[in-house]
Amino acid sequence: MTEPKMDPKKKELIDGLNEDLSWEYAAVMTYRSYASLVQGPYRQELRQFFEGEIPDELAHAQMLADKIVALGGMPSVKPAPVKLFSEAKAMLQNALEDERSTLARYIKRRRQAEDLGEYGLAVELDTLIADESKHADELQLMLGRWDD
Repeated sequence: MTEPKMDPKKKELIDGLNEDLSWEYAAVMTYRSYASLVQGPYRQELRQFFEGEIPDELAHAQMLADKIVALGGMPSVKPAPVKLFSEAKAMLQNALEDERSTLARYIKRRRQAEDLGEYGLAVELDTLIADESKHADELQLMLGRWDD
C-alpha cells in the first residue's frame, strides 16, 4: 500500500517548519552555551538573560514539532549551526541576528499557513512572532547600552 501524495504546498510548509525547528534547537544550544561562556562585568546579568531564554525556545520547538506531526510530517532532530563567541557583546550581536532571521522565517511561515487554510497554525505563529520580537527588542536595548 502506498502513501497518498502530499500537497506540494503542504510539504513546503512542513519543510519550512522543520527548518524553524532546527533553529529553535540551535537557539537552546546557543543560549545554554552562552550562559556558561559569558565573562566580564555583566556576567551575572547576561547569564540570567541567556538562561531565561531557554524555556521559551524549548516551548517554540515543542509547538513546531507537534504541528509538524499533526500535518503529517516527521520532526527534524538536527540543530542548525551554532556560533560560539568568547566576547559577551559578540554573543548578544549574534543572538540579535538569529532572532531577526527567526522573525523573518516565522512571518513567511505564517503566510504559508494562512494560504493553506491552517488558521490555527497561523495564530500560533503570531504568538511566536510576538515572542521573538520581544527577544529582539531586549537584545537591541542591551546592545544599545553597551560600552565599547
